Amino acid sequence: MDTTTQPNAGMDSGLAALDVAVRRDLEIIRYPRKEWVPPMERDGRRVLDVAIIGAGQGGLATAFALKRNNITNVRIFDRAAKGGEGPWVTFARMITLRTPKYVTGPDLGVPSLTPRSWYEAQFGAEAWEKLDKIPRGQWQDYLDWYRDILDLPVANDHDFQGVTWENGLLRLTFRCPDGATHVHYARKLVLATGIEGCGSWHVPDFIRDGLPRARYAHTSENIDFAALKGKRIGVLGAGASAFDNAATALEEGAGSVTLCLRRKEIPSINPYRWMENTGFLAYYPALPDDLRWGFMRRIFELNQPPPQDTFWRCRRHENFSFRTGCPWTGARMDGDEIVVDSPTGEMRFDFVIIGTGFTTDLSRRPETKSFASSVALWGDRYTAPAGAESAVLESYPYLGENYQFLPRRADDALAPMLANIHNFTFSATPSMGLSGASISGMRFGVERLAHGLGRDLYVADGRQHLESLLSYDVPELVSLDPPVA
Repeated sequence: MDTTTQPNAGMDSGLAALDVAVRRDLEIIRYPRKEWVPPMERDGRRVLDVAIIGAGQGGLATAFALKRNNITNVRIFDRAAKGGEGPWVTFARMITLRTPKYVTGPDLGVPSLTPRSWYEAQFGAEAWEKLDKIPRGQWQDYLDWYRDILDLPVANDHDFQGVTWENGLLRLTFRCPDGATHVHYARKLVLATGIEGCGSWHVPDFIRDGLPRARYAHTSENIDFAALKGKRIGVLGAGASAFDNAATALEEGAGSVTLCLRRKEIPSINPYRWMENTGFLAYYPALPDDLRWGFMRRIFELNQPPPQDTFWRCRRHENFSFRTGCPWTGARMDGDEIVVDSPTGEMRFDFVIIGTGFTTDLSRRPETKSFASSVALWGDRYTAPAGAESAVLESYPYLGENYQFLPRRADDALAPMLANIHNFTFSATPSMGLSGASISGMRFGVERLAHGLGRDLYVADGRQHLESLLSYDVPELVSLDPPVA
């Protein structure tokens, strides 16, 4: 846990100086300096060139990349209030980020925009050197600063209801807290909705069917840990979030916490550390399907283990225990007790927390359900050899080179619509590698996505650009006379 981040008298002045540096850096590298996408209108309103759903790290960085490419008719929509975007101050319960502190991403190579520059401006270079990993709350603070200094166009409190195809444009519908419905038209749509952005958080049916709703929660939900003081807590799952929630319950005074996992051993190898090399991050999408399948099957098999400090965060409590080889097979109420069945015997709890991740299923999301049946999945495009099958991988969307959805059938009427919807969620991983839902791969993924969006827009407007050139008549040579002395 970081202990070097106490505010100092120079914090405000340090950030103010950094703000000046950021603006100067962006001015220095601002070339070309003019917008180039021809404006389009529908029903008397300007059509957005790019609409981005999700104002977390992936959505913000995408908007910045587009802005650097002089694509400025962009808007980011998020259902959360300002400051509550993404997981960092909502359901994330780790102390720090899991990625190394030196990982860069949203800055897109601008040194003054890096997390390190932001941190040192407030706490100094020595504090940065002593820092192990960036606290998650400070990562949200960094993203808030990043959004403000870059003046990114975010519309908060806009709950995306879905998209349809209307005369060559994407028709986006939003609902606001007051019940009002808003419609926007866009040429391009980017889904930057995080880890569960193409599915839903998974709770086993036997939990849903066997327990009252008030007696269980998924790790992605708001949990009143104070109300669990003195209670017997069962946690199902082997991933880092399961351990984060177990640790939080213990720190809030739970009577006991028992964490159960079906694996015979707790995962220990983190494939993300292996993936953090330029070759994989930049060039993985160019590999043939059989190699991409091989990479992802191994990565998904390893899973992401709890970091050592997260495990110790649990293990330091004497009332914490874990059971390997202990999948839950049933759950029911016996009076006021929860009874969980497993191959190793019966367990009794007062509350259970489910850390079983998410299910990839486009039909479960409002963002994607209107076109879910038309989208090509990996199971449609690739047949794994015997012994290398994976039902999980087969459920992921099979994407084009610019993160766009592809049609299951070439003659699908929604094929033109899918070509303009770009999936920058975690479910892009099998097709594109680490990208929008991962800090580690963001720099490479964002630049690839922004380049693809710009290329599509330019090609679509190619004739207009040619006509612009043919009508261009601004003289540069304005005099044939000798220069004035």
